Amino acid sequence: MAQKLFIGGLAFSTSTERLREVFATAGQVESAAVVTDRDTGHSRGFGFVEMSTAEEAQKAISALNGTQMDGRPLTVNEAKPQEPRTGGGGRGGFGGGDRGGNRGRW
Repeated sequence: MAQKLFIGGLAFSTSTERLREVFATAGQVESAAVVTDRDTGHSRGFGFVEMSTAEEAQKAISALNGTQMDGRPLTVNEAKPQEPRTGGGGRGGFGGGDRGGNRGRW
C-alpha cells in the first residue's frame, strides 16, 4: 500500500522532477509534488512524495531526513491526513478596498 511523505525545507528552486529523482533512490515513487502558491505559482518550500510501499517510505525517511538537497536540509516524515477546512472564503469585513476616506491621498 502506498505511503505519503511530507517533505519540508525544499529550496524554492526545487522542481517536482528533482524531488521525484532524489526519492527514487529509496524506492519506487508513485507521485511527487512541490506545493506552489496558487496566486504566484512560486514554491512554498514543501512538498509530498508517495512511495509505493510502507517499507520504501521508511527507507526514504531514514536515508533522506536531514540530508542536503539543493543546498537546504530536508525534513522527511509521514504525512498527516489533511484536516477538513471549515468556514468559507470571503473577506469577513476586514481590509480591502477604499471606503472613501483616503481618495486621492497617494
